[in-house]
Amino acid sequence: MATTRSATATPAAAPGDSSRAPAAEPVPRGENVQRVREGLGMLTATAMRRLDEEVSWYRQLPAEDRSYVGLVAQSAINAFVNWFAEPAATTPHGVGEMFAAAPPELTRSISLQHTLQLVRLMVDVVESHSDEIAAPGYERDLREAVLRYSREVAFSAAEVYARAAEVRGAWDARLEALVVDALVRGDGDDSLRSRVSALGWSGRGHALVVVGEATARLDDMRTAELRRLARRAAGDALVGIHGDRLVLVLGGEGDLVAAATSLLDRFGPGPVVIGGVVPDVSAAALSAGAALAGLAAAAAWPHAPRPVLADDLLPERVLTGDLTARRTLVAQAYRPLEAASGSVLETLSAYLGTGRSLEAAARRLYVHPNTVRYRLRKVSEITGWDPLDARESFVLQVALALGQLDTAHTG
Repeated sequence: MATTRSATATPAAAPGDSSRAPAAEPVPRGENVQRVREGLGMLTATAMRRLDEEVSWYRQLPAEDRSYVGLVAQSAINAFVNWFAEPAATTPHGVGEMFAAAPPELTRSISLQHTLQLVRLMVDVVESHSDEIAAPGYERDLREAVLRYSREVAFSAAEVYARAAEVRGAWDARLEALVVDALVRGDGDDSLRSRVSALGWSGRGHALVVVGEATARLDDMRTAELRRLARRAAGDALVGIHGDRLVLVLGGEGDLVAAATSLLDRFGPGPVVIGGVVPDVSAAALSAGAALAGLAAAAAWPHAPRPVLADDLLPERVLTGDLTARRTLVAQAYRPLEAASGSVLETLSAYLGTGRSLEAAARRLYVHPNTVRYRLRKVSEITGWDPLDARESFVLQVALALGQLDTAHTG
């Protein structure tokens, strides 16, 4: 019985029919990998040429940094070819090592965005030449490998930059702590300006220091947030934690006292003292000294505003033995009154010595009460403190006592 032939069987090719020629044998993968290796030089040369022609930031780099970028690009392509030769690998190996060819400082010259742009260019170079370097039938495999590898390169680049940022952040935190500690100790040497410049301090405008109690929950994350808020409010800012005290150094061209006031809720309970405004950060130790002295004396004025200026606490600071506050009061209140004409110093002494009574002072001086009132207005114009205000008359009384003591000791 004859065997029935299947209807789907392929008929024998007719003699001389070239359309039925047998398909070519597929190229072994090892030969395909070899072809990719042989194309390494061409890929690298093409990548460097396009880098120079198409990437403006690359052309603007110093020669040394350009050479390092070239090493990174060459290392990236070479690492891809080495990984492509290992089909059994589940994840690409060695993608992080490509950045070892360049020093860590390179991350300061080119940003993560630039690095990812470099990765995209490398991918485009390999993809555009895949038909040339891959064996027939392997073009798609090569493109898929490039896409997979580029993803790993991007993650490696992000990891490198994150690690560099972490190291810089730790170093900046230590340097910031040293700078604030130097200001608290009263050191204002020439190296301070270079140190704060390394922390990104612009140096525009004036500076001041604010001190108060730190909150119990001021950890590293909240400290970083406070630093960002302070820089947004003032322009320049340093943050220091000294025991239970929070120290802020603010700088900028705007109203620094208003900027400090806007950060009041970042302090813990208790007084917050703002030091005097100084010309620049190199003189911030003076502002820090005044603020810290004011914080130590603030308990003597329970009804002080919050925040309070250190200069508004001059009498209380004198009581704690602050020599700077003593000299300031004498220089700003007693000496100008002593040099003034019109018996203003005598009138102020009589007014304070008679229980702040205009009539009693007038009787002691044998003048009309309106004359006493006029002379007290002159005191306010000369010193900036109003004898008719309860708080400011206390400041003037302390200044008067200090000036009389100095006169008695030097007389």
